[in-house]
Amino acid sequence: MGVELSKEFFDKLRQSYESKDGVQVKLLLEEMHPADIAELFEEIDLEDARFLFLQLDAEIAADVIVELEDDEKAKLLAGIPSEIIAEQLIGLMDSDDAADVLGDLDDEKSEEILSHMKDMEQAGDIVDLLNYDEDTAGGLMAKELVAINENLTVKQALGEMRDQAEDIDEIYYLYVVDDRNVLKGTVKLKDLLFSSTNQKINSIFDPDIISVKTDAGAEEVAKIMEKYDLVAIPVVDGIGRLVGRITIDDVVDVIREEAEQDYQLMSGITEDVDFSDNVLRQSRSRIPWLLIGMFGGICGSLILGAYEDYIAQHAVLALFLPLIAATGGNAGVQSSAIVVQGLASGDLDLQSTPKKLFKELKVGLINGIVCSSIIFLYNLIFSDSFALTLTVSIALFSVLVFATVFGTFIPLLLKKLKIDPAIATGPFITTSNDIIGLFIYMLIARLIFGYFY
Repeated sequence: MGVELSKEFFDKLRQSYESKDGVQVKLLLEEMHPADIAELFEEIDLEDARFLFLQLDAEIAADVIVELEDDEKAKLLAGIPSEIIAEQLIGLMDSDDAADVLGDLDDEKSEEILSHMKDMEQAGDIVDLLNYDEDTAGGLMAKELVAINENLTVKQALGEMRDQAEDIDEIYYLYVVDDRNVLKGTVKLKDLLFSSTNQKINSIFDPDIISVKTDAGAEEVAKIMEKYDLVAIPVVDGIGRLVGRITIDDVVDVIREEAEQDYQLMSGITEDVDFSDNVLRQSRSRIPWLLIGMFGGICGSLILGAYEDYIAQHAVLALFLPLIAATGGNAGVQSSAIVVQGLASGDLDLQSTPKKLFKELKVGLINGIVCSSIIFLYNLIFSDSFALTLTVSIALFSVLVFATVFGTFIPLLLKKLKIDPAIATGPFITTSNDIIGLFIYMLIARLIFGYFY
């Protein structure tokens, strides 16, 4: 259940924690969803948030910690004794959530918390997960799952399932393994309930199962789960032994983070930043592409400088410089955005590069004909220079075709070079097309005006 954070509610809550009325604070917070509490913590002072946090029941507090942003977790836990974190927070979390929380803390604090854990098996699971890269299936997975041996009877399997399911919030699949813990398949709970109690599991399980290895990339895992509509997927090691499972909630986080990173890259931001980051970090993340944009601007000015005398003679050419640059940049961004989206979803692969380039060439030709025809008619009506009319129309057509193909080719090339293709959308394409568009425009202008004059 959630509570709407109205002004009246917040004022009452603020009065309660400012007066250190723990009983009233607890009453106000107990009906709130952990995600709403986490959002509230990010809006108030750290000391106030810590006071509120200490009034929460242990299970709710553990859920709130999971919902907090990484830097907020570290700040909130910094003033709480390690033994309390170990017993009342980490001990109540799934292994993957616990590993995520400890991974956001410094090594000394993390090791201290682990040393205070009473459940050595859980502590061992967390340590195992911390050894995996966070952007792999091993880093995403949780150790909590239900695994039953293929040689058990249905009656034995039901008992085993009850024992293992005690500490698991959601059971999506029952995984079947052999004596070496190699994953063999899954069995439906319905089949388990309606089969004879003496029947062996190896006669009713489904061997057709989709799994991922521990070193599979997080993005690959998300694509597989999306493609096959899975709510959970088992994770196996190099020889097929079952080591964990990844649930849909973890994959949703991956998809969101990937989308945020791609959006920032497309906007010319080189680091993963958010609004709460300090000024220095935000400036550092933006300055590289600003400098590259400045370099592109200098290159563009050099091109115009090379035609300075020519522009002075035919000043009317300068009127259409923004049109050429802006239209070419937009066309390139449109093409690259579609390619990046196709690569991210898996609908487009590198084998289809020639086909995709040819298709975009046709798109560029159509768009070029439409836009250049419109500008041709415009100049024909409002300009008394037929040379200008031809120059702008032919240049716009050429720039649109080039920008469309260029915007398609660059993301595919970056993907081939194992560089995130999202970087090709935005400043990179815009800057490149500005430079090349200006060059094409001035070259065509020189040819046509040289012929007429």
